[in-house]
Amino acid sequence: MISASAWPHQLFLGRNRFSFYAPIMPGSSFGPEVREPGLRAWRVEKMKAVLLDPAQLGVFFNGDSYLVLNNRGEEGADLHMWIGEKSSWDEQGACAMLATQLDHFLGGDPVQHRQVQGYETPEFMALFPNGVSYKEGGVESGFRRAQRSPGPIRHLYQIKGKRNIRAKEVKVSWESFNRGDCFILDLGETIVSWSGSKANMFERQKVREIAALIRDTERNGKARITDAIEGEEPLEMIQVLGPIPRLKDSSPEDDTQADLLNSASLYKVSDATGSMELIMVSDKSPFSKDLLDRDDCFILDNGANGKIFVWKGFGANEHEKTVCLKIADQFIKKMSYPLQTQVEILPQGRESILFKQFFKDWN
Repeated sequence: MISASAWPHQLFLGRNRFSFYAPIMPGSSFGPEVREPGLRAWRVEKMKAVLLDPAQLGVFFNGDSYLVLNNRGEEGADLHMWIGEKSSWDEQGACAMLATQLDHFLGGDPVQHRQVQGYETPEFMALFPNGVSYKEGGVESGFRRAQRSPGPIRHLYQIKGKRNIRAKEVKVSWESFNRGDCFILDLGETIVSWSGSKANMFERQKVREIAALIRDTERNGKARITDAIEGEEPLEMIQVLGPIPRLKDSSPEDDTQADLLNSASLYKVSDATGSMELIMVSDKSPFSKDLLDRDDCFILDNGANGKIFVWKGFGANEHEKTVCLKIADQFIKKMSYPLQTQVEILPQGRESILFKQFFKDWN
């Protein structure tokens, strides 16, 4: 694997290499209803987005690609590109183009995520309370499974490390817990900050910082933070997670490995010279928030931990915003990261907690 330090400080990416992403497909596949709150999904069929019936939500054919839009109204929207393990390159490219079209239709507001079959994020899986079902085949197949609408806010973050301490979203279950780490259970109005009996002092400090960051930036300062330690879990945790089982231990080696995985670098994407450039801004986090220039796009590389973030500044031009996903894909290949590496595209003002944690002065 190529380390972040081995990446050249300036990479020229010729504009012609992104011509596939430049055109917007004629005619819109989306109507004004997408601006209304709700969960909707489209299957990519012959370069078009075909809206699925609500009863079809949660069933995915491994030969297809899909768009899944979770519009929460004033709280924002998340746009997921789901890629089946057997979907063709043409379908994947069409899915990216249609995502760009839908993003433009919604004013560039949605946070975009690329989901690869078998490696979906907990946030995506939570959209389907009855679970996700994979089926063999492609657009010729039918759908037969009803799903309920998404439930209340429920997120679980694991806080791990010694020097590079980071939060990572995990499955909302006692199975995700261990005695050697700290965890945050975000229930919307209540945020539970939980410390395992063997968690180190750095994790215990960081869990409070991340809990406060969630309260202040995600819940507008209105959520209540409840501190909890192993063996003294509050009622809110029991109601959501159920009876407490015997928890796993965690070894010091786990924290050392987490430090390596939590490393990150920041790159600026710009076409000011006429060719698309990727320029390293910093190879060591936490970063200063001032490094994010509103007139450009940036890539935050946490690929060692399986994730790449793309940040779109308000003032970035449309070409830079349009080719972000393609640049992220090429970056993943150049760094020899696994093809299932997750990509999250964040418009300025819609940054996620997992992105903000890499900056030392976010408020």
